[in-house]
Amino acid sequence: MTQYAVGDIQGCYRELIATLEKVSFDPSQDELWVAGDLINRGPESAATLNFLYENQKCIRCVLGNHDLYFLSVYFGHKKLSKYDTLDEVLCNKNCDLWVEWLRQQGLCHYDENNNFIMVHAGVAPQWSLKDILNYNEEIKKILKNNDINYYLSNMYGNSPTTWDERLEGTDRLRCITNFFTRVRICNSNGAAKLEYKKGIDEIPEGYHPWFLHPNRKTKKQKFIFGHWAALNGYTDNSTIFGLDTGCVWGGELTIMQLDNLKITSTKKMNI
Repeated sequence: MTQYAVGDIQGCYRELIATLEKVSFDPSQDELWVAGDLINRGPESAATLNFLYENQKCIRCVLGNHDLYFLSVYFGHKKLSKYDTLDEVLCNKNCDLWVEWLRQQGLCHYDENNNFIMVHAGVAPQWSLKDILNYNEEIKKILKNNDINYYLSNMYGNSPTTWDERLEGTDRLRCITNFFTRVRICNSNGAAKLEYKKGIDEIPEGYHPWFLHPNRKTKKQKFIFGHWAALNGYTDNSTIFGLDTGCVWGGELTIMQLDNLKITSTKKMNI
């Protein structure tokens, strides 16, 4: 079995298939890790979801902020904006099936054999590997049961910005979710600046990329993440792999082979 990981697909189905063909991906033998933001903003979200759903036995997926947004729309807690491309998903006859599948996914995936952790955005510097896995299970349990409406209706907001184990209720769930799906930079105290979207060279004084935070407890783990297209894959770290190379914005879709770290990309296609 060969394991591959792909960054934010965001409905760029044609680029996904083209890149999988380049690496001779075989769903019957290989494994594809998907670092969240499966859908939205791109032109073929329904086709993307259908492909992942039909091949779910070989898919290891985490949810990104756009995927959680889709669930919020589906359950009636958010309304679509003019920038969204989710109508074709919501109107599809298989929408309910896809939603149930998405609800089984978590916010991180860990393989102890290769020591890779996959998240959509990042983790809090205060979190250990054990913490990451526990907090993922905390959210995953809610996504699967009737508490999902309570969770989705209170998910949005930028506070609290700093993780504290003593957090409870909606503050706790929101903070966990924001670190897994939205964080890019933190200050020395571990407080996230969630509105920051620029590159690594423009980070405000006193802040660090989450993966270069001097006090990060998970320095011995290897990470795969997406979300931060402005990095274009650059992390300045040999164990941190950013795979969002902005395909939906006109960049490329990037897949990495986990055993040899080989990168394969496909440029955005014109439809």
